[in-house]
Amino acid sequence: MKNIKFKINNKEVVGEKGETILQVARRNNIKIPAACYHSDLKPKSSCRLCLVSIKDRKGLHTSCSVEIEPGMEVITDSSEIKKIRKTNLELLFSQHIEQCPTCIRNYHCRLLALAKECGIQITKFEDRKKFFPKYQFGPSIIFDSSKCIDCHNCVEMCDKQGVGFLTVEENNSFWEVGPSKEEKKDCIYCGQCLVRCPSGAFEEVDAINDVERALDDKNKYVVFQFAPSIRSSLGEEFGMDYGTVVTGKMVAGIRKLGADRVFDVSVGADITTIEEGGELIERLTNQEGLPMFTSCCPSWVKFVELNYPQFMKNLTTVRSPQIILGGLTKTYLAEQEKINPKKIVVVSVMPCTSKKYEATREELYVDDLKPIDYVLTTRELSRLLKKRQIDISEIKEEEPDAPWDKYTGAGVIYGATGGVTESALRTVYEKVTGKKLKKIDFKEIRGMQECKEAKIKIGDIVVNVAIVNGLGNAKNLLEKLKDNPKLYDYVEVMTCLGGCIGGGGQPMPTDKEIRRKRALALYEVDKKWGLRMAHESPIVDLLYKDFFKNKKNIHKICHTHYSKKEKDKIKIIKEK
Repeated sequence: MKNIKFKINNKEVVGEKGETILQVARRNNIKIPAACYHSDLKPKSSCRLCLVSIKDRKGLHTSCSVEIEPGMEVITDSSEIKKIRKTNLELLFSQHIEQCPTCIRNYHCRLLALAKECGIQITKFEDRKKFFPKYQFGPSIIFDSSKCIDCHNCVEMCDKQGVGFLTVEENNSFWEVGPSKEEKKDCIYCGQCLVRCPSGAFEEVDAINDVERALDDKNKYVVFQFAPSIRSSLGEEFGMDYGTVVTGKMVAGIRKLGADRVFDVSVGADITTIEEGGELIERLTNQEGLPMFTSCCPSWVKFVELNYPQFMKNLTTVRSPQIILGGLTKTYLAEQEKINPKKIVVVSVMPCTSKKYEATREELYVDDLKPIDYVLTTRELSRLLKKRQIDISEIKEEEPDAPWDKYTGAGVIYGATGGVTESALRTVYEKVTGKKLKKIDFKEIRGMQECKEAKIKIGDIVVNVAIVNGLGNAKNLLEKLKDNPKLYDYVEVMTCLGGCIGGGGQPMPTDKEIRRKRALALYEVDKKWGLRMAHESPIVDLLYKDFFKNKKNIHKICHTHYSKKEKDKIKIIKEK
């Protein structure tokens, strides 16, 4: 039955078979409070805030878990429901409250909003979990287990990613979420736990204070660079619609912070495309090292190094766009403009918590310098702008700085799943055939599906392509490749659902529809852009005629190597 008619608060609504009361209510702007629910995960009914009554059924029911039926009559608000919701919310706060005044999510916390709505005075509760530990996972993630409300969204998401690092163990009268003690289970820093946690128990390792010190230091030359996907998500933090492109406003806002230069990492993506496309052509020609895997995503790279070292040879040796552009800034740009590279501080604004980890990898250093000094997530940039009273929704647009300003649409679409592959195929097609590509859009590899396959004809060659987003899907693919290594020629993996537009550093909330709007915005920028092929970029052309004439420069800026990884030590940064 496709359309199911029923009533919510005496209003007739329509849903589809398999949908829940909560899903239909939200689509019809009928408010039902919920903390633990997330559309990417299975309903758990743990917070018990989404209670409703259903005619001819005894008791109250969690609307997140009850599927709709024809003729059903639902009431979302009554004196009984309000009383029980308030009690349930008080129970949640009794194991969460101590950190509320200082929590960085304070200004848009779902629990605080619910407390205000229910008239709860949160300061009256004693924190029953105040002695629970606070963990730091590598340079990327903070997990304060005393804030946990036991919804277990993080555990489910970690399992869905095929990682299984987060587990649940009994601790006296509590079930405590914590890191696994198994050697083969390690955090990959993707932050997908973070964007699905309703209580602020997970946060990124904050770099705002470090960045502010650099901005205030007159002896430092501070360069900001921002990822392709940021342009279609940052606006959400300032009340703008999902998918609003704010490139120019973001540039202007960052300049107001005091940055000396503002660059677009899409230029780095164009160079990644050139190098990766060239490597793919070489591997296809020699029929060696296939399938070739993308390596832009540091969580994916770490997962392979830790769990599937036999596939490290399949990873492209090309560095990610942020690392390439940071390296160019501290070499080529420093030389051209006679700036001491040791005085340059590169701040990279990323949609991703794992990019903080990538910036620390020593094999990516250039001339003993880190290409990236600090990584801010999209949310951190928002907090920094707000801290300095800069509202990007109210300022005029400005252009990024030269020389890294003339990017192409092929670089912009890196932010969406399938974008890296499409960018590479555009260039590979023209390099292999020597002909202009008539159909620039590879629509067969676009979309939010978690697994996509395509056969792309390039001259006399048919390239078998696989594109996956969500690391659990990548794990399944690796298991298939164990048995059939010739299944694909080129594989793109993005750890986060939807690609970078759904990254662990992006604004919250996030769901499939929000990710779709962010991705569509990137494709729209590409569609309207004058340059849509990475190899047509005038900046890229200049670099290859000048700086990259020396092959040693190409290698140290654009390529890397991989090595088998062991589990990182888990740091307890604070005992409660």
